[in-house]
Amino acid sequence: MRIREFSAELATRLKVAYAVRNVDLTSPGLTLVDGCAPRPGHILAARVDAIGHHNWLELASGRKAAIYPGDEILLAFGERYAPDQYESRVPEVLGTSVDLVAAGGVAGEVLSRHGDMRPPTRLEPLGILADREGVPIDLRRYSVLAPFGLGDHPPVVCVVGTSMNAGKSTTAASVIRGLSRGGRRVAGIKITGTGAGGDPWMFRDSGAVVAADFTDGGYPTTAGIPVPELAELAQTLYHHAAAHDVDAVVMEIADGILQAETSALLEHPLVRELVDGVVLAAADAAGARYGALHLRNLGLPVIAASGKLTQSQLAIREATAGMDAPVYTPGELAEAHVAQEILALAGVARTRRAGVLELGEAA
Repeated sequence: MRIREFSAELATRLKVAYAVRNVDLTSPGLTLVDGCAPRPGHILAARVDAIGHHNWLELASGRKAAIYPGDEILLAFGERYAPDQYESRVPEVLGTSVDLVAAGGVAGEVLSRHGDMRPPTRLEPLGILADREGVPIDLRRYSVLAPFGLGDHPPVVCVVGTSMNAGKSTTAASVIRGLSRGGRRVAGIKITGTGAGGDPWMFRDSGAVVAADFTDGGYPTTAGIPVPELAELAQTLYHHAAAHDVDAVVMEIADGILQAETSALLEHPLVRELVDGVVLAAADAAGARYGALHLRNLGLPVIAASGKLTQSQLAIREATAGMDAPVYTPGELAEAHVAQEILALAGVARTRRAGVLELGEAA
């Protein structure tokens, strides 16, 4: 393994990606190493070799910066599971080339891609960020989540989807908007996904007094992360949000209910303990009806549905015919009285759950 100084000159040249925005490049004793096995969360300095699908990089500031061959960038290794884009893994060894698998700043090795995706942009590794002894630094060192002791436990409206691009983030932002318009202090958190700033900023724009996601905890992406670790991250994000004296937390879980981590999280005790009610985002009526049944079989209360299916009145009628939960458009969710009703239903579900737990303890 070769250890080299991480120079101040290189630090000033780097285009720093969103996923690694909290890395302190002024820390003394930073080095670059190669010849080691990269791991998820390792921080990579790389030079753009050949432009493929991604010809831009989302910077720490949120700006979409054009990238060109020869540009030097800072990003992090992580797996990706995106049926509409790339499936990728972290390479076993740091070779002469890696792929840019997400514009928010994720590096990996593409295994498969959607038919609409071009081959990935190729990167030449300059080295993995390490300490003065050459030990690679994990991005979690730069977590900015700061949970505090809680008095009140604000209710959680959880937004999940039937698939990628089903309308989850728009649904979550609409609920936040409606609750904010009703005078509620709301937090928006996203516990899984691929690092990008769009969703947290959308939550803030919709009225969230605090917005945070997994990247704030030092995870560039959550694909492939052990589920117990993700469940603890969800708890940490919740406590971080609740410490800001909020009335409700809207929590988004990325990808679809059949994706491995999402499916396992929905069954994990730490996550189930958080969720008071579920708003399901679906791309079509069949997905909404199947998704609601699937979630209820897991014991999760589905209190409403929304998503892309609401672009069609016919799809809304088809979904409603097979569900006992209302279907709302994003515009309706953003109305104060509708969002307040959803929050009230989540409160009812919480009360029922508490009653069941008390009965179980009494038995």
